[in-house]
Amino acid sequence: MEKRIQDKLASLGKRCKKETPPFFKKLRTAGIVLAAIGTSILAAPIALPALAVTIGGYLILGGSVITAVSQTAVVEADCEE
Repeated sequence: MEKRIQDKLASLGKRCKKETPPFFKKLRTAGIVLAAIGTSILAAPIALPALAVTIGGYLILGGSVITAVSQTAVVEADCEE
């Protein structure tokens, strides 16, 4: 069982190191920007309404998920079955 988990982690590592298609590079950049905007909202030195803080948290969550998923996308020819 532990061997299969290690194989999956190694496969994910190899996948992240391969070339990312151009569309997913743009999507990854957009995710990073969203996460940065959310972080700047949460780290603001002034007191913000609860709605703004909630929106900032969702921006961080969405941006980080978009970035992670986009990083693992590879060209179909590079996939190993």
